[in-house]
Amino acid sequence: MWRHIAANTLTLLIVLVFLTGGAILYGQSQYNGPGPLAQAMCLKVDRGSNFSRVSRDLAAQGAISSAPIFRLGVDYGDKSGDLKAGSYLIEPGSSMAEIVDVVTRGGASTCGTEMVFRIGVTRQEVQLRELDPQTNRYVETAAYDPTAEDAPAEIAALFDNPADTRIRVAVAEGATSWQIVEGLKSVPVLTGDAEVPAEGTLAPDSYEVRKGDTVKSVLDRMVAAQERILAEAWEGRDADIPLDSPEEALILASIIEKETGVAAERGQVASVFVNRLRRGMRLQTDPTVIYGITKGQGVLGRGLRQSELRRATPYNTYVIPALPPTPIANPGRAAIEAAVNPDSSRFLFFVADGTGGHAFAETLEQHNRNVAEWRKIEAERANQ
Repeated sequence: MWRHIAANTLTLLIVLVFLTGGAILYGQSQYNGPGPLAQAMCLKVDRGSNFSRVSRDLAAQGAISSAPIFRLGVDYGDKSGDLKAGSYLIEPGSSMAEIVDVVTRGGASTCGTEMVFRIGVTRQEVQLRELDPQTNRYVETAAYDPTAEDAPAEIAALFDNPADTRIRVAVAEGATSWQIVEGLKSVPVLTGDAEVPAEGTLAPDSYEVRKGDTVKSVLDRMVAAQERILAEAWEGRDADIPLDSPEEALILASIIEKETGVAAERGQVASVFVNRLRRGMRLQTDPTVIYGITKGQGVLGRGLRQSELRRATPYNTYVIPALPPTPIANPGRAAIEAAVNPDSSRFLFFVADGTGGHAFAETLEQHNRNVAEWRKIEAERANQ
């Protein structure tokens, strides 16, 4: 009888082992395998939340097949204390393991509400946007010009308590250092003041900020980024360019940035100025003259006068036979790379062509024909 009991006990233990092993394998396959989510979703994790709440939310939205298995996987991976507040884009078919990685990795929110402070060359704008998980595109829900109007209620409510809203400062290529500082000072979530950095030393880009960050800390990040970009570009420069230093490259890049907003033209515009420098010709570019008048503090708002084109100033490239003494704006990476690696051409002139781009010419005769064509386009537009 004892032998029979022992045999049955052994059999039961073997069955339990197999069942336990099968359950473990099943749990692992559910945790690591593709999940049931059919369409992308935005998962919001509130501050003070926990994985029990998150698992229930995921299960309710059809993102995971089992809340208990999800929580067991979190505990087994020793990540129960790593949950980060934020809004996270969960892709279709994401496994439980992938979701846990997303919500414990931290960093910027990848979906939900985003507030963008845009600092442009001619204007500023604040946008409130919401990511549509299905299209992975942001949809604008509110916007305003902080220099001309009060913030809409839905945006103003976030200034004091941005919660998990992602906040970005987006700086346009070609903005001056004064414009950038003034723009940052109008961002309510930033604190403090700062001196205006040297022209050209700020990298135009998108910078994530948090409530309580200082204006100076954001500027410091921009300066560090521009230093890296300039150093990398100078290291890979064309050895034949007539530029003696990274600082001269930055000056030329700022002129290129102000002369064209067409990406495909930057190399050609750069080639015109490089060819002129090689021949000792004056650069004759209006943006430098304008900077000499405004000092980068706003836009001129009118055309240049003949007296201004004739007046001798350090920035009047119709008079000085060289680069101006400093950059005239903050150029982006593409303009810097064009300055140090321009297209190979024989172009010496360019003028607007009426399409937003420019007509290039090798000779003054060709250029005069292009100018006449542009004057004709201007006259036709004036009569419309």
